[in-house]
Amino acid sequence: MNSEFTIAVHSLVYLAYVPDRMASSEAIAENVSTNPARIRKVMSCLRKGGYVDTREGAGGGYRLTLDPAVVSLSDVYRLMAQGSVIPGWCSGNPDMDCVVGSNMQEVMHGIFCKAEKHLESYFGSITIADVLGQIHSCEDC
Repeated sequence: MNSEFTIAVHSLVYLAYVPDRMASSEAIAENVSTNPARIRKVMSCLRKGGYVDTREGAGGGYRLTLDPAVVSLSDVYRLMAQGSVIPGWCSGNPDMDCVVGSNMQEVMHGIFCKAEKHLESYFGSITIADVLGQIHSCEDC
């Protein structure tokens, strides 16, 4: 899992929280607790994916273009982090004489692929609106 996924979800939930106004990268960055350049990078991906719209200049910023009740975490995961569950390196070597070492990469790849499918399925049951609802349910709110 990468941090861009978390930043994207946080940003979309924040935009759902302030639906009647544009939010600047600075305002989103302050809410996410990161820097505006990082927000702009993530928001660029979300814009290309059709999740946000932008307006430049004074009073500009970002706004959510889709109903938060239809945007699932699975949608955001596929855009921002698909494949991140699968490690870039796995132990073993297919050319080894040992049955364990020669098959470990293939077996672990299958396990991680299945884990990612389960994760995507779970994320598919949670929308941006659901996350905002959970936040509103917090005792400290």
